[in-house]
Amino acid sequence: MFQSAALAVSDNPCEVLITRVFDAPRELVFRTWTEPAHVARWWLPPGFTATECEIDLRVGGRFFLSMRSPEGDDYPCEGIYEEITPPARLIYRGIDDDRHACGSGLPPRGRVTVSFVEQGSQTRLSLHARFASARAREEAMAMGFDSSWQGALSGFAAYLQQLS
Repeated sequence: MFQSAALAVSDNPCEVLITRVFDAPRELVFRTWTEPAHVARWWLPPGFTATECEIDLRVGGRFFLSMRSPEGDDYPCEGIYEEITPPARLIYRGIDDDRHACGSGLPPRGRVTVSFVEQGSQTRLSLHARFASARAREEAMAMGFDSSWQGALSGFAAYLQQLS
């Protein structure tokens, strides 16, 4: 079945690596990671809802997701695609916006590389976040960067299971 997400400790104090294996084919995992109708259903910490989702899937295109917390606070997640290699890899650059330390998934002035590796009928997803500084990483971790991704990836696993 699904494995829980694993956080890897890096020697680089500016980085975070989260991996998870999904019981779904790589093409499906990539598609549900890049289409707004799917992303708005799972890219959320537990208890959050999506209020807006836009994806312009091209190099230089914008990724935008607005998430609302159970308390009614809105958290924008916004980035620019730097690389798109379907169905193997995506690279985003987080917009220079410091309203939230973890940028709701895309660190401000940081870079996120998402790799989708086929493993038979499963897919190993690796999310590598590189923050602008060690302090930015520490602040994001304190604000729940890892725990939010753990929750979102659990929701993603459940969503993929519903699609199967």
